[in-house]
Amino acid sequence: MGRLQGKVAVITGGSTGIGLAAAKLFVREGAYVFITGRRQKELDEALKALGSNDTGVQGDVTKLADLDRLIRP
Repeated sequence: MGRLQGKVAVITGGSTGIGLAAAKLFVREGAYVFITGRRQKELDEALKALGSNDTGVQGDVTKLADLDRLIRP
């Protein structure tokens, strides 16, 4: 059982770089992770890399409509 078992994380910019690395760590520690990214292709690849316990939401955090979609799917 990981330190984050039963926790939920939202990681913006989670489809590449540091955001993806953080998402991988959180999933490995047991958290359910929501990641966001602007580009659907990179988001899909990130979800494959994470494996399970995750959901991807395509969007730009600078756009209010995209943030609304993140919190109200």
